[in-house]
Amino acid sequence: MRRRLLTLSRVALLELELELTKRRMSPATPMADFLTKSPYSPPSWASHLRPLPSHTFSLAHRPTPIHRWNLPGLPNGTELWIKRDDFTGMELSGNKVRKLEFLMADAVEQQADTVITIGGIQSNHCRATTVASNYLNLDTHLILRTSKLLADGDPGLVGNLLVERLVGANVHLISKEEYSSIGSEALTSALKEKLEKEGKKPYVIPVGGSNSLGTWGYIEAAREIEEQLKCRTDGLKFDDIVVACGSGGTIAGISLGSWLGALKAKVHAFSVCDDPDYFYDFVQGLLDGLQAGVNSRDIVSIHNAKGKGYAMNTSEELKFLKDIASATSVILDPVYSGKAAYGLINEMTKDPKSWEGKKILFIHTGGLLGLYDKVDQMASLMGNWSRMDVQESVPRKEGVGKMF
Repeated sequence: MRRRLLTLSRVALLELELELTKRRMSPATPMADFLTKSPYSPPSWASHLRPLPSHTFSLAHRPTPIHRWNLPGLPNGTELWIKRDDFTGMELSGNKVRKLEFLMADAVEQQADTVITIGGIQSNHCRATTVASNYLNLDTHLILRTSKLLADGDPGLVGNLLVERLVGANVHLISKEEYSSIGSEALTSALKEKLEKEGKKPYVIPVGGSNSLGTWGYIEAAREIEEQLKCRTDGLKFDDIVVACGSGGTIAGISLGSWLGALKAKVHAFSVCDDPDYFYDFVQGLLDGLQAGVNSRDIVSIHNAKGKGYAMNTSEELKFLKDIASATSVILDPVYSGKAAYGLINEMTKDPKSWEGKKILFIHTGGLLGLYDKVDQMASLMGNWSRMDVQESVPRKEGVGKMF
């Protein structure tokens, strides 16, 4: 009996050692490795892509959790799960961080001392880039798009702007009209030339970090999802993956990763700006830049979810965010994941048969700070507060937490 117990103990130890080995080999980033640069090895199914990144910087807290999401209004038999890429960090949060792990490693490899990027006035990408650059002792210059009326004044300290300015970003404001007529590439090139004349060595990151190198962030996320599913004992497999699309890099990476790897889930992208045709073409350019040899229309289905326009919301969309938060405690941002979830429910309502019985993974790409820009529009939706009525006769009780 004793020998049998000893044998079982050895088996348990061997199983524990195997599990620890798996964890060491998994794409998860231990906290001890945070802000370290490491050589990059791609998934076997992506090793034919070119060029391969040489290094990556650990910036995201990974793997991000996946859990059931009991969203109201689902068709019969439909299971919805959510991957919490809003949990990749706080100041350094959301889907942009996965792209920055590759982009910042490249900036350091090129011995840059300054990073330039561009986006909207409440850009999550610009905030994450500023924080990542500051961690790595690089200066940041942001070109931020705003209305013509506000382009000549102080941009304020709301939401993402507060974090950017707290950590020392150099902010350059541009009107939407100038942005549209000149274009993001010309604007960043002009600023790069100016900084080079000042003796700087700038590294330019495009809108949303969405170039072929940044695409590796969500190729790697596909491997992470694969590993998470392998660890389950219930054989869970996703039929569909749903994600917002704002600049194209995230959907290019997760679609290619799902197509090439073991996931084989159909990817649905909900575009929050521009039109599906634009994004099919843009994603094709990213895929061609990786020599992937696949057609974007074969690996992703893009739906129009921009509504009134980029970062603009209807009252119905904002009420949807409030209702989902109240029902599930998942707080969606108003610019990206909020519109994607709203678009998904609308698609399910129009054609429930196409979604019945499916297991769907929704990727929450973060952006909580964007809600601060919507407080005036959302104030009327809250309403559940009142002044506490305390009778003078209630006796005082001494206890823990006495403040005065």
